Amino acid sequence: MTAHTRKPLILISNDDGITAPGIATLVRVMRRIGEVVVVAPDSPQSGMGHAITIGNPLRLDASTIFEDEGVEAYECSGTPADCVKLAKHHVLKDRQADLVVSGINHGSNSSVNVLYSGTMSAAIEAAIEGLPAIGFSLCDYGHDADFTHAEPWIEHIARQALKNGIPVGTALNVNIPKKSEEALAGIRLCRQARAKWQEKFDLRHDPYKRPYYWLIGSFVNLDQGEDTDEWALANNYISVVACQYDLTALHGLTEMNASWDLTPDHATLAKRHA
Repeated sequence: MTAHTRKPLILISNDDGITAPGIATLVRVMRRIGEVVVVAPDSPQSGMGHAITIGNPLRLDASTIFEDEGVEAYECSGTPADCVKLAKHHVLKDRQADLVVSGINHGSNSSVNVLYSGTMSAAIEAAIEGLPAIGFSLCDYGHDADFTHAEPWIEHIARQALKNGIPVGTALNVNIPKKSEEALAGIRLCRQARAKWQEKFDLRHDPYKRPYYWLIGSFVNLDQGEDTDEWALANNYISVVACQYDLTALHGLTEMNASWDLTPDHATLAKRHA
């Protein structure tokens, strides 16, 4: 097989763990497109964000979970970002993935959730490494979530990414509405909605009467725009947001350059210090 006809090499990871139903669905879909290699956490890593392991050893073991499908798979003791790092530098070695996909996450990663998401951190880590990447999430938190309606759309988005490319340094955050009687309306390219969690720490007590706190809260959408991921999902569209790891707030720099005194008098500074 020549380089022009070889199947694309697709790396798959997630944050729900290698045994999660979502990653099994993603493996099945990606096998229709190319050669698949899986490197995923050996246990759930939801909400880990872009954490990496630096103070403990990382374990990486071959897994037979997708053996019947002929898929090479590994389970890692680390975070989703660890998985992608190990995949690129150790598992794949001199091979370059044509596409990195993460998920399918059980639950939404729209709006501000992208910052907390282990699913998206795997995709963003791939983007940092210069690899095209997509994080897929289904807006259904149930462990028995039904992914079947999402499969053809996921395949279409992955094929579009392979055919047309993803901008360098960019990872796509794809969120898919929960299955319902209504067919999905389509795909929308969106901006991230301005929304946040209104958090509360619930004080509780263990059986020994020792206090502890449990994080609870509600999601508040502060954005009324019709070009956001939250609007798309509310209207039964798949939302696609292009994310970047460069967090520079350019508008903030512009405002600060206009108002901050960046050349203070040295004598004044010395006097204040004294």
